[in-house]
Amino acid sequence: MEIPGYVWLLTIVGILALLAFDFIFHVRKAHEPTLPEAAKWSALYVGIAIVFGLGVLFFGGGTLGSEYFAGYITEKALSVDNLFVFLIIMSSFRVPRADQQKVLLFGIVFALIARTGFIFLGAAAVNAWSWLFYIFGAFLIFTAIKLLRPEEESDDANNFVIRLAKRLFKTTDRYDGDKLVTIENGKKVLTPMLLVMVAIGGTDLLFALDSIPAIFGLTQNPYIVFTATAFSLLGLRQLYFLIDGLLDRLIFLSYGLAAILGFIGVKLVLHALHENTLPFLNGGEHIPVFEISTGLSLIVIIGILTVTVLASLLSPAGRAHTIISDARTQAKKIVDHADAPEDIPDGHHVDEVELETSYTRMVERQKSFANLKPKHQARAADDEELQRLLARAHELQAKSSDSRGLL
Repeated sequence: MEIPGYVWLLTIVGILALLAFDFIFHVRKAHEPTLPEAAKWSALYVGIAIVFGLGVLFFGGGTLGSEYFAGYITEKALSVDNLFVFLIIMSSFRVPRADQQKVLLFGIVFALIARTGFIFLGAAAVNAWSWLFYIFGAFLIFTAIKLLRPEEESDDANNFVIRLAKRLFKTTDRYDGDKLVTIENGKKVLTPMLLVMVAIGGTDLLFALDSIPAIFGLTQNPYIVFTATAFSLLGLRQLYFLIDGLLDRLIFLSYGLAAILGFIGVKLVLHALHENTLPFLNGGEHIPVFEISTGLSLIVIIGILTVTVLASLLSPAGRAHTIISDARTQAKKIVDHADAPEDIPDGHHVDEVELETSYTRMVERQKSFANLKPKHQARAADDEELQRLLARAHELQAKSSDSRGLL
């Protein structure tokens, strides 16, 4: 189905307006979104995406509507996985919580620009060379297998571009609000805020390599590919703050994504066989194979994600991971507060009431270790970083209590 030019124009203007609104009314002034704020705006952006999809369903028909929703859900799931890496990068750079919104919005805009470029290149390529579906399918199957392998320690925040920037330019480890460049000892230097944006931008390009073939496996309509991708990225900033504590609990997400990417990869290979033009396969003639419908794809994707989330949250391994991870998070918050430089603006400091709450929650989580299965208890006991953080948090709390006792 050919999409009229004015529809493209209205859609692009609408997406740009949403991004501008997000920046002007939420991101421009540094602050940490509250949970109700993040929940409200996340629901709004998901609602906008659903309403848009219903519009596609009404005006474009059942096929386009199903393709949009299948693409949107897949891209949203991949975007949530991307948040893990964003979290690691911002933690590595110790980005002040209130300034993380700007970094996330930059990442979203850069991802949208990068993926739009890949979308139009991909659409032109598959129209010219249908055999590319074989490559897309094989790449997704390879990516799925890679996701199933145990993860090695990565250094996402210290990639080649960052190391090169630190070598060629003067940099500082000190933040100056959200400025990208600051003055230190009378000289201009790059702040960590610029470096973290470079790191986020670099990872966005890598994410697009998985994302675009995946959605082309569900639809080859450039408009549906673009809108499903764009709406999956919009609201990602709010979603980050909403599920920040939940991200680490989705321990089986990589398995779910592997299943989805593998499924789409198989779908692409079957489609390539059906449209075959390679002379060494069946004499260049189409091969009669079963093709997976968009409706079936949508059901499979939703089913895999549902099982993945429930297994992550309800399984013994998931509950153990949640308890251990939350103890680590609360201890790290206490330790990071104590180690934070004195020149960080007041708005970025955690107040004493929040620290007390974190300490109480950490202690409760530690007590819960005794109720875990022996293998999970052993995992917590053998985690040297966790034990160091817990010991340091207890030490800081004891000093704080002694100080208050002397007053």
